[in-house]
Amino acid sequence: MSTIRKNKQTVILLAFVLPALLFYGVFTIAPAFGGVWYSLTNWNGLNPTYEMVGFANYAEALTNDPTFIKSVGFTFKYVIYMVILQNAIALTLAVFIESRKRSKVLFRTIFFMPNMLSLIIGGFMWVFIFTKVLPILAEHTGIALIDQSWIGDPAYSFYSIIILSLWGGVGYQMVIYIAALQGVPASLREAAAIDGASSVQAFRYVTLPMIYPAVTIGIFLTLSSSFKVFDAVYALTGGGPGRSTQVIALNIVDEAFRFNQRYGYASAKAIILFIIVLILTVIQLWVMKKREVEA
Repeated sequence: MSTIRKNKQTVILLAFVLPALLFYGVFTIAPAFGGVWYSLTNWNGLNPTYEMVGFANYAEALTNDPTFIKSVGFTFKYVIYMVILQNAIALTLAVFIESRKRSKVLFRTIFFMPNMLSLIIGGFMWVFIFTKVLPILAEHTGIALIDQSWIGDPAYSFYSIIILSLWGGVGYQMVIYIAALQGVPASLREAAAIDGASSVQAFRYVTLPMIYPAVTIGIFLTLSSSFKVFDAVYALTGGGPGRSTQVIALNIVDEAFRFNQRYGYASAKAIILFIIVLILTVIQLWVMKKREVEA
């Protein structure tokens, strides 16, 4: 009787899971394998016929495509800034909010609200801020720093993308760190205070080791999402000026749909991006999991 009940429960669980698995397989797994196949062809995305070219697309992307190589370099620069700044700011905000006796909910809501908006919409908002609001503000305040061509000047367009991305992404990371901080026993912090530890020492030697798994998750999420960034750059600069802010994802879209109509070649670039993200995230998780054990 117990076996029949167990089998019945298994069937019920599969019935609930099957629709999700079906959608995941149709819209994620199948296109992924299709991308691998098309990366070995010269298909332009339109003609029903194409030829197999093997790994020629990969060789061209890695050795004879300076635009793609430049986008890889720019993406790496963006990732480094985002991993450091987003996690540092999110953790600082989380500590600040958790230290408040009142208005915790208010501050959490304020800092999380940008995450509820699409970065495409946020990008258009920040275009208005960079092109209309800041020039007027600089004119009335005399602050030379904000009186710059934030979108049209390659020296500043990178930082405008960073500002937009931080504005849209810090809130999500902050919530993760707040949840981790709430899991730290108050008795440990009280014991550290009794032993004479300062707030900085208590955070470094008590709180930080306790929330290290959340730091691992935060860096993992930032690393993977930063490599795949598209919407922030597309909405704010479109990859310009002069492709100076083009990231890998935007380069792939341009290759496949906007300019060259080389779908097979763009698929090869997408696979390269996937391999880069896979290798770096595996290394990051392996290193930080070891640190978690040590902590």
